[in-house]
Amino acid sequence: MLKTFHLNTSNHDQMIDVTDEVDGWIREEGLKEGIIVVSSLHTTAGFTVNENADPDVKTDMLRRFREAYPWDDPQDRHMEGNTAAHMKTSTVGHSQTLIIENGRLAIGTWQGLYFCEFDGPRQRKFIAKVIQ
Repeated sequence: MLKTFHLNTSNHDQMIDVTDEVDGWIREEGLKEGIIVVSSLHTTAGFTVNENADPDVKTDMLRRFREAYPWDDPQDRHMEGNTAAHMKTSTVGHSQTLIIENGRLAIGTWQGLYFCEFDGPRQRKFIAKVIQ
């Protein structure tokens, strides 16, 4: 079972909580257990699972990514000028594998599934594949 999700990002870099959207699809399909892989279809956007209780976690993470991978590095040779976005995506990864248990994502109380935009704003897609 495969689903394509669409979203529009609004900032150059941001972390969008897609937990409810993915979990809602699992419930709509009546899935009870299995493995789900979510994957970004872009080289400058990825996925992470992280805290969803304190919004400052996202703020801090994005700030640290900017510090580690500055946008304007005169040594970067990629002609599109978005090497930093590629580095950030390689760091978080383009996908996450999660467990479905009792018809829901099996994640911790304070965890959320985040689509990480590193080269926006853009129209983005990601896919979710369930393995039962």
